[in-house]
Amino acid sequence: MFLTIPTLMTWTRIVAIPLIVGVFYLNLAPTERNLIATVMFVVFAATDWLDGFLARKLNQTSSFGAFLDPVADKFLVCASLLVLVHLQRADVFVALIIIGREIAISALREWMALIGATKSVAVHMLGKVKTTVQMIAIPFLLFDGVLFGVVNTHVWGTWLIWISAILTVWSMIYYLQKAIPEIRARAK
Repeated sequence: MFLTIPTLMTWTRIVAIPLIVGVFYLNLAPTERNLIATVMFVVFAATDWLDGFLARKLNQTSSFGAFLDPVADKFLVCASLLVLVHLQRADVFVALIIIGREIAISALREWMALIGATKSVAVHMLGKVKTTVQMIAIPFLLFDGVLFGVVNTHVWGTWLIWISAILTVWSMIYYLQKAIPEIRARAK
């Protein structure tokens, strides 16, 4: 199921990465670049929900789609974090925490799949909350201005990205705690 509608939507998140990064190299006013990158991020991030909905609705779920979906999310988040660090809108420590956790948990999930214990590291609500906070923080930081004349997106985005980093560590600890019994059982 390489070319279903939901899978194509997932691919758009990967294709979006150079487009979002490229916006910051355009000869436009900074506020215009920020707005374009923010809108693009929000639109492409929304495909995460939409592709899952359509996969279930159209009965087009596949193991490839289940693999690609979180990979696309991680690529989009990690690339956006690197842009934000480059623009000095996010702390490198936050980016290291979030990117490091994504690599570690992806590796853990892959290993748990190899030993037949994927249920012990299945997606948990804590991971979903972490992702939601990231998906709000990142466009706030990309926008980097005042929204509706009231909301300072840089301040809110900074707070949210740090909250996201805390949730990132918390969710990593949760997944590791779930995996440790399986790891111990396999080590014997």
